[in-house]
Amino acid sequence: MEDSIYDPEGLWKIASTKKMMSYSFGFILTLYLMTAFNSLVFYFYEVEVGLRVELVSLAIICYSIITIIVSPILGYLTDRPFKFSKKWGFRSPWIIISAIPALFFYFFLFMPPDMNAKSNPYPVFWFLLIMSSLFGIFISLFMAHFEGSFASQFREDYERRRASVFAFIFPGIILFFLALLPQFFIVYGDKSSFVFTALISVIILGICVLILIPGIRESEEVKMRFILGFEKSLSFTKMVKISFKQKNYRVSLISSTFMAISGTLGAVSGIYFYKDVLGLPLFFSIYSTIAYIITVLLFVPFWSTYSRKHGIVKTYIIGIFLTSLLFLPNLWITTLEETIIFGFFRGIAASCVMVMSMPIVSDSYDEVTLACERHQEASLRSMRTLFLRSSVIFSALIIGVIHIYTGYSAKPDAVQTPLAIIGIRIHSGLIPAILCFFAGIMMVFWYDLKKQNRTIMQQKLREKGL
Repeated sequence: MEDSIYDPEGLWKIASTKKMMSYSFGFILTLYLMTAFNSLVFYFYEVEVGLRVELVSLAIICYSIITIIVSPILGYLTDRPFKFSKKWGFRSPWIIISAIPALFFYFFLFMPPDMNAKSNPYPVFWFLLIMSSLFGIFISLFMAHFEGSFASQFREDYERRRASVFAFIFPGIILFFLALLPQFFIVYGDKSSFVFTALISVIILGICVLILIPGIRESEEVKMRFILGFEKSLSFTKMVKISFKQKNYRVSLISSTFMAISGTLGAVSGIYFYKDVLGLPLFFSIYSTIAYIITVLLFVPFWSTYSRKHGIVKTYIIGIFLTSLLFLPNLWITTLEETIIFGFFRGIAASCVMVMSMPIVSDSYDEVTLACERHQEASLRSMRTLFLRSSVIFSALIIGVIHIYTGYSAKPDAVQTPLAIIGIRIHSGLIPAILCFFAGIMMVFWYDLKKQNRTIMQQKLREKGL
Protein backbone atom coordinates (compact mmCIF):
# COMPACT_ATOMS: atom_id res chain seq x y z
CA MET A 1 0.00 0.00 0.00
CA GLU A 2 3.05 2.26 -0.35
CA ASP A 3 2.69 5.66 -2.05
CA SER A 4 5.08 4.93 -4.90
CA ILE A 5 6.64 1.76 -6.16
CA TYR A 6 8.65 0.75 -9.20
CA ASP A 7 8.26 -1.93 -11.79
CA PRO A 8 10.41 -5.08 -11.39
CA GLU A 9 13.14 -3.66 -13.65
CA GLY A 10 13.21 -0.33 -11.82
CA LEU A 11 12.68 1.72 -14.98
CA TRP A 12 9.62 3.79 -14.11
CA LYS A 13 7.58 4.95 -11.17
CA ILE A 14 4.07 3.51 -11.11
CA ALA A 15 0.93 4.40 -9.19
CA SER A 16 0.48 3.09 -5.67
CA THR A 17 -1.64 0.08 -4.87
CA LYS A 18 -4.16 2.15 -2.93
CA LYS A 19 -4.52 4.55 -5.86
CA MET A 20 -5.20 1.66 -8.25
CA MET A 21 -7.74 0.20 -5.82
CA SER A 22 -9.54 3.53 -5.45
CA TYR A 23 -9.48 4.19 -9.21
CA SER A 24 -10.96 0.77 -9.91
CA PHE A 25 -14.28 1.75 -8.31
CA GLY A 26 -15.08 3.87 -11.35
CA PHE A 27 -15.37 0.71 -13.41
CA ILE A 28 -18.34 -0.30 -11.27
CA LEU A 29 -20.34 2.65 -12.61
CA THR A 30 -19.49 2.01 -16.25
CA LEU A 31 -19.91 -1.76 -16.12
CA TYR A 32 -23.08 -1.86 -14.04
CA LEU A 33 -24.97 1.12 -15.44
CA MET A 34 -24.46 0.22 -19.08
CA THR A 35 -25.19 -3.46 -18.50
CA ALA A 36 -28.27 -2.69 -16.40
CA PHE A 37 -29.53 -0.17 -18.95
CA ASN A 38 -29.11 -2.63 -21.81
CA SER A 39 -30.60 -5.60 -19.97
CA LEU A 40 -33.55 -3.95 -18.19
CA VAL A 41 -34.77 -0.80 -19.95
CA PHE A 42 -35.87 -2.35 -23.27
CA TYR A 43 -37.77 -5.15 -21.53
CA PHE A 44 -39.21 -2.78 -18.88
CA TYR A 45 -40.78 -0.47 -21.44
CA GLU A 46 -41.88 -3.17 -23.89
CA VAL A 47 -43.39 -5.65 -21.44
CA GLU A 48 -43.92 -3.98 -18.06
CA VAL A 49 -44.94 -0.50 -19.25
CA GLY A 50 -46.64 -1.80 -22.40
CA LEU A 51 -45.09 0.58 -24.95
CA ARG A 52 -45.17 -0.87 -28.47
CA VAL A 53 -41.89 -2.49 -29.47
CA GLU A 54 -41.57 -0.18 -32.48
CA LEU A 55 -41.69 2.88 -30.21
CA VAL A 56 -39.29 1.35 -27.68
CA SER A 57 -36.83 0.59 -30.49
CA LEU A 58 -37.28 4.09 -31.96
CA ALA A 59 -36.68 5.77 -28.59
CA ILE A 60 -33.53 3.69 -27.95
CA ILE A 61 -32.25 4.40 -31.48
CA CYS A 62 -32.90 8.15 -31.13
CA TYR A 63 -31.22 8.18 -27.70
CA SER A 64 -28.19 6.48 -29.24
CA ILE A 65 -28.03 8.97 -32.13
CA ILE A 66 -28.28 11.94 -29.74
CA THR A 67 -25.51 10.49 -27.59
CA ILE A 68 -23.39 9.79 -30.66
CA ILE A 69 -23.72 13.41 -31.81
CA VAL A 70 -23.29 15.13 -28.45
CA SER A 71 -20.58 12.95 -26.82
CA PRO A 72 -17.67 13.73 -29.20
CA ILE A 73 -18.44 17.45 -29.03
CA LEU A 74 -18.58 17.42 -25.21
CA GLY A 75 -15.43 15.30 -25.07
CA TYR A 76 -13.52 17.70 -27.31
CA LEU A 77 -14.78 20.83 -25.50
CA THR A 78 -13.82 19.47 -22.06
CA ASP A 79 -10.53 17.87 -23.19
CA ARG A 80 -8.47 21.01 -22.63
CA PRO A 81 -7.01 23.13 -19.79
CA PHE A 82 -9.43 25.32 -17.80
CA LYS A 83 -8.80 27.84 -15.01
CA PHE A 84 -9.43 25.16 -12.39
CA SER A 85 -7.34 22.49 -14.13
CA LYS A 86 -3.96 23.11 -12.49
CA LYS A 87 -5.53 22.98 -9.02
CA TRP A 88 -8.22 20.32 -9.34
CA GLY A 89 -6.97 18.35 -12.35
CA PHE A 90 -7.85 18.07 -16.01
CA ARG A 91 -10.13 15.04 -15.82
CA SER A 92 -11.04 14.60 -12.14
CA PRO A 93 -13.62 17.43 -12.00
CA TRP A 94 -15.42 16.18 -15.10
CA ILE A 95 -15.56 12.64 -13.72
CA ILE A 96 -17.38 13.81 -10.58
CA ILE A 97 -19.55 16.39 -12.37
CA SER A 98 -20.88 13.73 -14.77
CA ALA A 99 -21.25 10.81 -12.33
CA ILE A 100 -23.99 12.31 -10.14
CA PRO A 101 -26.43 13.29 -12.95
CA ALA A 102 -25.85 9.92 -14.63
CA LEU A 103 -27.06 8.14 -11.47
CA PHE A 104 -29.98 10.54 -11.10
CA PHE A 105 -31.30 10.04 -14.65
CA TYR A 106 -30.75 6.28 -14.54
CA PHE A 107 -33.04 6.05 -11.52
CA PHE A 108 -35.77 8.20 -13.12
CA LEU A 109 -35.79 6.00 -16.23
CA PHE A 110 -37.85 3.53 -14.18
CA MET A 111 -40.46 6.11 -13.18
CA PRO A 112 -42.40 6.77 -16.41
CA PRO A 113 -45.73 8.66 -16.46
CA ASP A 114 -48.48 6.66 -14.78
CA MET A 115 -50.76 6.12 -17.79
CA ASN A 116 -51.85 3.46 -20.24
CA ALA A 117 -48.98 3.26 -22.72
CA LYS A 118 -51.05 1.23 -25.17
CA SER A 119 -53.85 3.80 -25.58
CA ASN A 120 -51.69 6.90 -24.98
CA PRO A 121 -48.12 5.93 -25.93
CA TYR A 122 -46.45 9.22 -26.85
CA PRO A 123 -45.96 10.79 -23.38
CA VAL A 124 -44.24 7.54 -22.32
CA PHE A 125 -42.23 7.50 -25.56
CA TRP A 126 -40.97 11.08 -25.02
CA PHE A 127 -40.21 10.37 -21.37
CA LEU A 128 -38.10 7.33 -22.34
CA LEU A 129 -36.31 9.31 -25.05
CA ILE A 130 -35.53 12.35 -22.87
CA MET A 131 -34.47 10.45 -19.74
CA SER A 132 -32.34 7.93 -21.65
CA SER A 133 -30.69 10.74 -23.67
CA LEU A 134 -29.78 12.69 -20.54
CA PHE A 135 -28.48 9.51 -18.93
CA GLY A 136 -26.51 8.67 -22.08
CA ILE A 137 -24.89 12.11 -22.33
CA PHE A 138 -23.69 12.17 -18.71
CA ILE A 139 -22.51 8.55 -18.57
CA SER A 140 -20.65 9.11 -21.85
CA LEU A 141 -18.94 12.21 -20.41
CA PHE A 142 -18.01 10.18 -17.32
CA MET A 143 -16.60 7.34 -19.43
CA ALA A 144 -14.71 9.77 -21.69
CA HIS A 145 -12.74 11.27 -18.82
CA PHE A 146 -12.58 8.22 -16.56
CA GLU A 147 -11.35 5.80 -19.23
CA GLY A 148 -9.26 8.53 -20.86
CA SER A 149 -7.65 9.10 -17.48
CA PHE A 150 -6.61 5.43 -17.36
CA ALA A 151 -4.26 5.97 -20.31
CA SER A 152 -2.66 9.07 -18.76
CA GLN A 153 -2.54 7.87 -15.13
CA PHE A 154 -1.10 4.43 -15.95
CA ARG A 155 1.53 4.70 -18.63
CA GLU A 156 3.51 1.48 -19.01
CA ASP A 157 2.62 -2.09 -19.99
CA TYR A 158 3.37 -3.52 -16.53
CA GLU A 159 1.44 -0.74 -14.82
CA ARG A 160 -1.61 -1.08 -17.08
CA ARG A 161 -1.77 -4.84 -16.58
CA ARG A 162 -1.55 -4.34 -12.84
CA ALA A 163 -4.22 -1.61 -12.80
CA SER A 164 -6.49 -3.80 -14.96
CA VAL A 165 -6.22 -6.64 -12.45
CA PHE A 166 -7.18 -4.31 -9.60
CA ALA A 167 -10.10 -3.13 -11.72
CA PHE A 168 -11.69 -6.56 -11.22
CA ILE A 169 -10.92 -7.39 -7.58
CA PHE A 170 -13.04 -5.16 -5.31
CA PRO A 171 -15.24 -3.95 -8.20
CA GLY A 172 -15.82 -7.57 -9.13
CA ILE A 173 -17.07 -8.37 -5.63
CA ILE A 174 -19.39 -5.34 -5.57
CA LEU A 175 -20.62 -6.04 -9.10
CA PHE A 176 -21.33 -9.58 -7.97
CA PHE A 177 -23.86 -8.31 -5.42
CA LEU A 178 -25.20 -5.60 -7.74
CA ALA A 179 -25.79 -8.17 -10.46
CA LEU A 180 -27.89 -10.20 -8.03
CA LEU A 181 -30.23 -7.30 -7.21
CA PRO A 182 -32.54 -7.75 -10.22
CA GLN A 183 -32.76 -11.50 -9.63
CA PHE A 184 -33.77 -10.98 -5.99
CA PHE A 185 -36.19 -8.08 -6.37
CA ILE A 186 -37.64 -8.00 -9.89
CA VAL A 187 -41.03 -9.66 -10.32
CA TYR A 188 -42.65 -10.02 -13.74
CA GLY A 189 -45.68 -7.71 -13.92
CA ASP A 190 -44.61 -5.53 -10.96
CA LYS A 191 -43.17 -2.17 -12.12
CA SER A 192 -42.39 -1.06 -8.56
CA SER A 193 -39.87 -3.92 -8.24
CA PHE A 194 -37.82 -2.30 -11.04
CA VAL A 195 -37.95 1.08 -9.26
CA PHE A 196 -36.78 -0.44 -5.97
CA THR A 197 -33.92 -2.29 -7.71
CA ALA A 198 -32.79 0.96 -9.39
CA LEU A 199 -32.91 2.86 -6.07
CA ILE A 200 -30.75 0.33 -4.20
CA SER A 201 -28.21 0.18 -7.03
CA VAL A 202 -27.96 3.99 -7.26
CA ILE A 203 -27.29 4.27 -3.50
CA ILE A 204 -24.47 1.70 -3.72
CA LEU A 205 -23.02 3.39 -6.80
CA GLY A 206 -23.11 6.77 -5.04
CA ILE A 207 -20.89 5.32 -2.31
CA CYS A 208 -18.54 3.99 -5.00
CA VAL A 209 -18.20 7.54 -6.40
CA LEU A 210 -16.96 8.74 -3.00
CA ILE A 211 -14.39 5.93 -2.84
CA LEU A 212 -13.30 6.78 -6.40
CA ILE A 213 -12.21 10.36 -5.61
CA PRO A 214 -8.67 9.62 -4.27
CA GLY A 215 -7.97 7.37 -7.26
CA ILE A 216 -8.69 10.00 -9.89
CA ARG A 217 -6.54 12.72 -8.32
CA GLU A 218 -3.86 13.78 -10.79
CA SER A 219 -0.21 14.21 -9.85
CA GLU A 220 1.78 17.22 -11.03
CA GLU A 221 3.53 14.94 -13.52
CA VAL A 222 0.20 13.88 -15.05
CA LYS A 223 -0.94 17.51 -15.23
CA MET A 224 2.27 18.58 -16.98
CA ARG A 225 2.01 15.74 -19.51
CA PHE A 226 -1.54 16.80 -20.25
CA ILE A 227 -0.77 20.50 -20.74
CA LEU A 228 2.18 19.79 -23.04
CA GLY A 229 1.15 20.41 -26.63
CA PHE A 230 -1.84 22.66 -25.91
CA GLU A 231 0.19 25.72 -26.90
CA LYS A 232 -0.40 24.58 -30.49
CA SER A 233 -3.94 24.71 -31.84
CA LEU A 234 -5.54 21.49 -33.01
CA SER A 235 -9.03 21.64 -34.42
CA PHE A 236 -11.55 18.88 -33.77
CA THR A 237 -11.65 18.03 -37.48
CA LYS A 238 -7.88 17.74 -37.72
CA MET A 239 -7.72 15.63 -34.58
CA VAL A 240 -10.35 13.26 -36.00
CA LYS A 241 -8.45 12.97 -39.31
CA ILE A 242 -5.16 12.22 -37.54
CA SER A 243 -6.83 9.66 -35.29
CA PHE A 244 -8.45 7.69 -38.09
CA LYS A 245 -5.20 7.58 -40.05
CA GLN A 246 -3.78 5.37 -37.29
CA LYS A 247 -4.45 1.78 -38.32
CA ASN A 248 -4.43 0.23 -34.86
CA TYR A 249 -6.86 2.82 -33.53
CA ARG A 250 -9.25 2.00 -36.39
CA VAL A 251 -8.95 -1.75 -35.91
CA SER A 252 -9.38 -1.53 -32.13
CA LEU A 253 -12.40 0.73 -32.59
CA ILE A 254 -14.22 -1.45 -35.11
CA SER A 255 -13.49 -4.76 -33.37
CA SER A 256 -14.62 -3.25 -30.05
CA THR A 257 -17.84 -2.13 -31.74
CA PHE A 258 -18.55 -5.70 -32.91
CA MET A 259 -17.90 -6.91 -29.37
CA ALA A 260 -20.15 -4.18 -27.95
CA ILE A 261 -23.04 -5.13 -30.24
CA SER A 262 -22.72 -8.78 -29.27
CA GLY A 263 -22.53 -7.89 -25.57
CA THR A 264 -25.54 -5.58 -25.79
CA LEU A 265 -27.56 -8.24 -27.59
CA GLY A 266 -26.62 -10.75 -24.91
CA ALA A 267 -27.57 -8.37 -22.09
CA VAL A 268 -30.89 -7.29 -23.61
CA SER A 269 -31.77 -10.89 -24.50
CA GLY A 270 -31.11 -12.27 -21.01
CA ILE A 271 -34.45 -11.49 -19.42
CA TYR A 272 -36.32 -12.68 -22.55
CA PHE A 273 -34.30 -15.91 -22.52
CA TYR A 274 -35.22 -16.80 -18.94
CA LYS A 275 -38.83 -15.70 -19.18
CA ASP A 276 -39.77 -17.05 -22.62
CA VAL A 277 -37.27 -19.75 -23.61
CA LEU A 278 -36.68 -21.41 -20.24
CA GLY A 279 -40.03 -20.38 -18.75
CA LEU A 280 -38.43 -19.44 -15.42
CA PRO A 281 -38.74 -16.43 -13.09
CA LEU A 282 -35.77 -14.08 -13.38
CA PHE A 283 -34.68 -15.14 -9.89
CA PHE A 284 -33.32 -18.40 -11.32
CA SER A 285 -30.74 -16.51 -13.38
CA ILE A 286 -28.97 -15.93 -10.07
CA TYR A 287 -27.27 -19.33 -10.35
CA SER A 288 -25.67 -18.73 -13.75
CA THR A 289 -24.80 -15.18 -12.66
CA ILE A 290 -22.97 -16.53 -9.62
CA ALA A 291 -21.11 -19.07 -11.76
CA TYR A 292 -20.22 -16.34 -14.27
CA ILE A 293 -18.96 -13.76 -11.77
CA ILE A 294 -17.01 -16.26 -9.66
CA THR A 295 -15.08 -17.49 -12.70
CA VAL A 296 -14.51 -13.92 -13.91
CA LEU A 297 -12.81 -13.15 -10.59
CA LEU A 298 -10.97 -16.45 -10.27
CA PHE A 299 -9.44 -16.24 -13.74
CA VAL A 300 -8.22 -12.63 -13.57
CA PRO A 301 -4.81 -13.70 -12.11
CA PHE A 302 -4.54 -16.50 -14.69
CA TRP A 303 -5.07 -14.21 -17.68
CA SER A 304 -2.79 -11.56 -16.23
CA THR A 305 0.00 -14.14 -15.84
CA TYR A 306 -0.71 -15.62 -19.27
CA SER A 307 -0.50 -12.18 -20.93
CA ARG A 308 2.83 -11.48 -19.24
CA LYS A 309 4.29 -14.48 -21.05
CA HIS A 310 2.37 -14.44 -24.34
CA GLY A 311 1.49 -10.77 -24.73
CA ILE A 312 -1.66 -8.71 -24.23
CA VAL A 313 -2.76 -8.81 -27.88
CA LYS A 314 -2.59 -12.60 -28.22
CA THR A 315 -4.41 -13.06 -24.91
CA TYR A 316 -7.12 -10.60 -25.92
CA ILE A 317 -7.67 -12.42 -29.23
CA ILE A 318 -8.05 -15.76 -27.42
CA GLY A 319 -10.69 -14.17 -25.18
CA ILE A 320 -12.64 -12.86 -28.18
CA PHE A 321 -12.79 -16.26 -29.92
CA LEU A 322 -13.75 -18.02 -26.69
CA THR A 323 -16.56 -15.49 -26.22
CA SER A 324 -17.77 -16.17 -29.77
CA LEU A 325 -17.95 -19.93 -29.17
CA LEU A 326 -19.74 -19.53 -25.85
CA PHE A 327 -22.62 -17.51 -27.31
CA LEU A 328 -23.60 -20.49 -29.49
CA PRO A 329 -25.08 -22.68 -26.69
CA ASN A 330 -28.01 -20.23 -26.51
CA LEU A 331 -29.21 -21.93 -29.69
CA TRP A 332 -29.96 -25.18 -27.83
CA ILE A 333 -29.98 -24.61 -24.06
CA THR A 334 -33.26 -25.84 -22.52
CA THR A 335 -32.46 -26.33 -18.82
CA LEU A 336 -31.28 -24.25 -15.87
CA GLU A 337 -28.37 -26.64 -15.33
CA GLU A 338 -27.04 -25.90 -18.81
CA THR A 339 -27.14 -22.14 -18.20
CA ILE A 340 -25.07 -22.63 -15.04
CA ILE A 341 -22.45 -24.76 -16.82
CA PHE A 342 -22.10 -22.36 -19.73
CA GLY A 343 -22.22 -19.38 -17.34
CA PHE A 344 -19.10 -20.83 -15.74
CA PHE A 345 -17.26 -21.03 -19.09
CA ARG A 346 -18.49 -17.61 -20.23
CA GLY A 347 -16.94 -16.15 -17.09
CA ILE A 348 -13.55 -17.52 -18.13
CA ALA A 349 -13.77 -15.84 -21.55
CA ALA A 350 -15.22 -12.60 -20.17
CA SER A 351 -12.43 -12.37 -17.60
CA CYS A 352 -9.87 -12.43 -20.41
CA VAL A 353 -11.59 -9.79 -22.54
CA MET A 354 -12.26 -7.48 -19.59
CA VAL A 355 -8.71 -7.52 -18.23
CA MET A 356 -7.06 -7.10 -21.63
CA SER A 357 -9.40 -4.52 -23.17
CA MET A 358 -8.20 -1.43 -21.27
CA PRO A 359 -4.49 -1.97 -22.09
CA ILE A 360 -5.42 -2.52 -25.76
CA VAL A 361 -7.53 0.65 -25.85
CA SER A 362 -4.87 2.67 -24.00
CA ASP A 363 -2.18 1.55 -26.45
CA SER A 364 -4.32 2.64 -29.39
CA TYR A 365 -4.80 6.02 -27.68
CA ASP A 366 -1.03 6.32 -27.24
CA GLU A 367 -0.59 5.81 -30.99
CA VAL A 368 -2.87 8.80 -31.62
CA THR A 369 -1.16 10.85 -28.86
CA LEU A 370 2.16 10.35 -30.62
CA ALA A 371 0.69 11.43 -33.96
CA CYS A 372 -1.10 14.50 -32.46
CA GLU A 373 1.78 15.32 -30.07
CA ARG A 374 -0.71 16.03 -27.30
CA HIS A 375 -3.01 14.07 -25.01
CA GLN A 376 -6.60 13.86 -26.30
CA GLU A 377 -7.86 10.78 -24.47
CA ALA A 378 -11.28 12.22 -23.55
CA SER A 379 -11.87 13.23 -27.17
CA LEU A 380 -10.76 9.78 -28.33
CA ARG A 381 -13.05 8.07 -25.82
CA SER A 382 -15.91 10.29 -26.96
CA MET A 383 -15.30 9.30 -30.57
CA ARG A 384 -15.19 5.73 -29.38
CA THR A 385 -18.59 6.34 -27.80
CA LEU A 386 -19.86 7.24 -31.26
CA PHE A 387 -19.08 3.69 -32.39
CA LEU A 388 -19.95 1.85 -29.18
CA ARG A 389 -23.34 3.57 -28.93
CA SER A 390 -24.13 2.19 -32.36
CA SER A 391 -24.27 -1.18 -30.57
CA VAL A 392 -27.47 -0.01 -28.88
CA ILE A 393 -28.92 1.09 -32.23
CA PHE A 394 -28.11 -2.23 -33.91
CA SER A 395 -29.38 -4.21 -30.91
CA ALA A 396 -32.67 -2.29 -30.83
CA LEU A 397 -33.09 -2.78 -34.57
CA ILE A 398 -32.20 -6.48 -34.47
CA ILE A 399 -34.46 -7.32 -31.53
CA GLY A 400 -37.28 -5.10 -32.75
CA VAL A 401 -37.27 -6.62 -36.25
CA ILE A 402 -36.99 -10.20 -34.94
CA HIS A 403 -39.83 -9.69 -32.44
CA ILE A 404 -42.08 -8.21 -35.12
CA TYR A 405 -41.42 -10.91 -37.72
CA THR A 406 -41.57 -13.82 -35.27
CA GLY A 407 -44.77 -12.58 -33.62
CA TYR A 408 -43.38 -12.02 -30.11
CA SER A 409 -46.19 -11.35 -27.61
CA ALA A 410 -45.34 -8.46 -25.26
CA LYS A 411 -47.36 -9.62 -22.25
CA PRO A 412 -45.84 -10.55 -18.86
CA ASP A 413 -47.78 -13.84 -18.76
CA ALA A 414 -47.62 -14.73 -22.49
CA VAL A 415 -46.55 -18.16 -23.74
CA GLN A 416 -44.49 -17.60 -26.87
CA THR A 417 -44.83 -19.51 -30.14
CA PRO A 418 -41.98 -21.80 -31.29
CA LEU A 419 -41.08 -19.20 -33.96
CA ALA A 420 -40.82 -16.41 -31.37
CA ILE A 421 -38.56 -18.62 -29.23
CA ILE A 422 -36.30 -19.30 -32.23
CA GLY A 423 -36.08 -15.53 -32.71
CA ILE A 424 -34.92 -15.06 -29.12
CA ARG A 425 -32.30 -17.78 -29.58
CA ILE A 426 -31.02 -16.03 -32.72
CA HIS A 427 -30.63 -12.57 -31.14
CA SER A 428 -29.19 -14.02 -27.92
CA GLY A 429 -26.80 -16.57 -29.44
CA LEU A 430 -26.18 -16.78 -33.18
CA ILE A 431 -25.80 -13.09 -34.08
CA PRO A 432 -23.52 -12.26 -31.09
CA ALA A 433 -21.31 -15.28 -31.92
CA ILE A 434 -20.87 -14.14 -35.54
CA LEU A 435 -20.02 -10.57 -34.51
CA CYS A 436 -17.40 -11.73 -31.97
CA PHE A 437 -15.85 -13.99 -34.61
CA PHE A 438 -15.37 -11.07 -37.00
CA ALA A 439 -13.93 -8.94 -34.18
CA GLY A 440 -11.30 -11.64 -33.54
CA ILE A 441 -10.47 -11.93 -37.25
CA MET A 442 -9.82 -8.18 -37.44
CA MET A 443 -7.45 -8.29 -34.46
CA VAL A 444 -5.56 -11.27 -35.88
CA PHE A 445 -4.92 -9.86 -39.35
CA TRP A 446 -4.71 -6.08 -38.90
CA TYR A 447 -3.74 -5.11 -35.35
CA ASP A 448 0.05 -4.92 -35.09
CA LEU A 449 0.72 -2.83 -31.97
CA LYS A 450 2.43 -5.81 -30.37
CA LYS A 451 5.45 -5.99 -28.11
CA GLN A 452 8.23 -4.63 -30.36
CA ASN A 453 6.11 -1.97 -32.07
CA ARG A 454 4.63 -0.95 -28.76
CA THR A 455 8.08 -0.59 -27.16
CA ILE A 456 9.20 1.69 -29.99
CA MET A 457 6.06 3.80 -29.61
CA GLN A 458 6.53 4.13 -25.83
CA GLN A 459 10.13 5.22 -26.31
CA LYS A 460 9.04 7.97 -28.72
CA LEU A 461 6.41 9.16 -26.23
CA ARG A 462 9.06 9.39 -23.52
CA GLU A 463 11.36 11.39 -25.82
CA LYS A 464 8.55 13.89 -26.46
CA GLY A 465 7.68 14.13 -22.77
CA LEU A 466 4.25 12.64 -23.39
